[in-house]
Amino acid sequence: MSGSQGGRRSGARRNLRIGAIGMLAVVAASVIVTAAVAGTAPTTYARVGSRLVVATTGGSIRGKAAGTVDEFLGLPYAAPPTGPLRWRPPHPPARWHGIREATQFAPHCPQPASYFGVASTSENCLYLNVFIPAAGSNRPLPVMVWLPGGALLVGESNDYNPAGLVRRGVIVVTVNYRLGALGFLAHPALASTPGGPSGNYGLEDQQAALRWVQANIGRFGGDRRNVTLFGESSGGLSVLAQLASPGARGLFSRAIAESGTYNLTQTPLATAEAAGQAFAAKAGCASQTAACLRSLPVKAILDNENSAGYRPDIDGSVLTQSIGSALASGQFNRVPVIIGTNHDERRLFVAQSQLPPEDGPAVTAANYRAIITATLGVPASAAAAIVAEYPLTAYPSPALALAAVGTDATFACPALTADQSLSKYVPTYAYEFNDRSAPERYLPPAGFPELPRVFRTGNPVTIYAAACISSSSSMTSCGVLYPSVE
Repeated sequence: MSGSQGGRRSGARRNLRIGAIGMLAVVAASVIVTAAVAGTAPTTYARVGSRLVVATTGGSIRGKAAGTVDEFLGLPYAAPPTGPLRWRPPHPPARWHGIREATQFAPHCPQPASYFGVASTSENCLYLNVFIPAAGSNRPLPVMVWLPGGALLVGESNDYNPAGLVRRGVIVVTVNYRLGALGFLAHPALASTPGGPSGNYGLEDQQAALRWVQANIGRFGGDRRNVTLFGESSGGLSVLAQLASPGARGLFSRAIAESGTYNLTQTPLATAEAAGQAFAAKAGCASQTAACLRSLPVKAILDNENSAGYRPDIDGSVLTQSIGSALASGQFNRVPVIIGTNHDERRLFVAQSQLPPEDGPAVTAANYRAIITATLGVPASAAAAIVAEYPLTAYPSPALALAAVGTDATFACPALTADQSLSKYVPTYAYEFNDRSAPERYLPPAGFPELPRVFRTGNPVTIYAAACISSSSSMTSCGVLYPSVE
């Protein structure tokens, strides 16, 4: 790590500086320039009035025209994971007769209200959305499948408007998948066989969605041989997990991981299952049985899950080893990868730690080293060395100094490690997004500023970004919104 304030950072990585040229242009170009001419012929859509009808493997659907984009919303890719299907791998959805309306988003998966999403208690949530150019094409179009982020705890597919990407000649698919304890709880009672895998249901959902894409995207004019899997934050981590997962082999041909390298070492199954047993006892299942767990109300699950978020575990099936180990050894699904981070990634989290419900202390010169110790889990001697590399005199405030430490330790340095591992085996393109004038839906530009370059973000949720911390560590600017990015 390097402590120079603008930093890090510049010489350590083969950075692709993305500013005014736009993240959107780079992402779109990564799939468009390599679009295969061969493949399934584009579908000729049946139009009923202003609406579109497509025959999928589950039945016929009717979408809607939205200017230059045709939208097919709320398409089931798996059965509702309720009752006996809770905490099981996704099952195929039931077929339907007639024409199913696909003009509204379906419910997103259970999650608490947060700065990043809207609360939900609906387990009937395994749906995806398909956005295609209204103009059509005389060749199969490249496909991009988006996995939303949110610490594997919150997030929803309908927060992202891919119209800008679609207008560039790309089909975009956005996916809901199980989150929180419902998506990532490991518990021995939930294993399919004694000592068998448990947890990682959300990753299995993502694979089910990718299989749906492989089976159906040609009917929308897409090229199943040219599928890019991309995501941000825990969506980016999910992309890396799918690179490492044997079950995802052949389901995508390119990958983009935005800010997803924060967890390259996964928890062993035994440790994850011990945490699952503690959750069961806390939630009211002292019997530790699958029957009790599957009968819990959704509210009880949300009230007792880990509010800090979830991470995949090494379950022996979906993941047989840690992501970092798989990338370093070359034992991963070898496809070209774009991978990167943002220059001030950690500022958002420093601000969030001082706001409800965390209500942590303000970062000061007096507690700067102690917070580094607690945040990074390092001994006091290591924290002292970090303080020397990131002196408070180099930053406008202690909070911004801490954010620089966290950005490098949690995002930039692990990204460099992943870059070096991947580049031994596959074409690898590294970037650091450092455009301080990037359009933001939220004030100020911190956290995930590349997203408005890729999408028009949807829900008007308030994101508290850490650049609002002034030199006095006050929070006076937090929560002020910019106008929507169009």
